[in-house]
Amino acid sequence: MSSRTITVAALQTAYGPDLKANIAKTEALVREAAKAGAQVILPSELFQGIYFCTEQNPRWFETAYATAEHPCVIAMQKLARELKVAIPTSFFEKDGPRYYNSMAMIDADGEILGVYRKSHIPDGPGYQEKYYFRPGDTGFKAWTTRFGRIGVGICWDQWYPEAARAMMLQGAELLFYPTAIGSEPYDDALDTHRMWQRAMQGHAVSNAVPVVASNRIGLEDNSGAKQRFYGHSFIADHTGELVQKFGAKDEGVLVHTFDLSMIESYRADWGFFRDRRPELYDKSCC
Repeated sequence: MSSRTITVAALQTAYGPDLKANIAKTEALVREAAKAGAQVILPSELFQGIYFCTEQNPRWFETAYATAEHPCVIAMQKLARELKVAIPTSFFEKDGPRYYNSMAMIDADGEILGVYRKSHIPDGPGYQEKYYFRPGDTGFKAWTTRFGRIGVGICWDQWYPEAARAMMLQGAELLFYPTAIGSEPYDDALDTHRMWQRAMQGHAVSNAVPVVASNRIGLEDNSGAKQRFYGHSFIADHTGELVQKFGAKDEGVLVHTFDLSMIESYRADWGFFRDRRPELYDKSCC
């Protein structure tokens, strides 16, 4: 059987309040990743600006746009078409009177394959997303890009094994998670980055699938609500090993190549999907 490979990238950087500057910074990193051979390139969650969900303020609704009109989506479409890469693009979506934390799956020709809306919406100190976002109504999705079939969840989705499994059952060959996570305002000493990584490494192990996670870095001040994002973006292989990783302050791109044919054979050999018993799961849980 001939080998089928894919090269992926995770971006990690700090963002500020200037939309144009953030797009320019993301474009530069995408170009760097593409130059290194990356075919699917993942920016972090809501890179359009600072992570505004640290407070509840109606002014932020003004920064949402319809998918086809969002400056980040438009810029990444143009870049994807030029560089012939796929870019899962996180953005603040406005759909009539409804608002979502969404991802546009942009393929290598610049076309949008569709939109995924974040399913799990957190609500707690520093992450007050329920004020801004409705729970997603798209369901989990896997996308057939030019380079392979991928699933994309958004931040809080990454803690849920059901989300990863749902994307795998649709044929995903890799899982991607754009993220914005960092300090916990109620406990300055709490650092959850290892738990965060392990949760996704678990998805990699139990689904025999590579996982790519992109987080932001830096201290952001949102009208006095401060949040320090802890980075630690990574790429894990199908056994859960971290094959590429950043620390808390690194800025740049992570790039790795996977042999999808080998991983497909490995997944079949382990039998996780052969031995599933969904008829029992329905009876055992609510």
